[in-house]
Amino acid sequence: MERMMKIKRTAKQQGFTLLELLVVLAIIAMLAGLVGPQVMKHMGGAKSKTAKVQIEDLSAALDMYRLDVGKYPTTEQGLQALVEKPDNAKRWNGPYLRKNKIPQDPWGEDYKYASPGEKGKFDIYTYGLDGKEGGEGEDADIGNWD
Repeated sequence: MERMMKIKRTAKQQGFTLLELLVVLAIIAMLAGLVGPQVMKHMGGAKSKTAKVQIEDLSAALDMYRLDVGKYPTTEQGLQALVEKPDNAKRWNGPYLRKNKIPQDPWGEDYKYASPGEKGKFDIYTYGLDGKEGGEGEDADIGNWD
């Protein structure tokens, strides 16, 4: 008999009421509403920073290429000249990138390259999230002139 009473008492005490569950869900929803946009804002900023770092690395590799070959790769040769020897590059001493591969921008697109560039001896750039020239925030263009 005592055993049955213990079972009944513990069975009553187990679990949560519907009201308690609704309160917890409401708190979680409020936190997600406040924290979610802040996290997404920082994720976008992280991709832009990643693009800037990759462009700096590519610029440094292009400078090393120029020291060896005597000039920057042409627009036609592109960034591929950093990992594969162009036909007319006699003193090529590459590959100039660690992974022997040209990285893509954080949005999955190839970096654009022009030599001579409009803003310098060469231009390396990406159009950002929207993939179009111009824009602000995450859609802004990022290049070696920034």
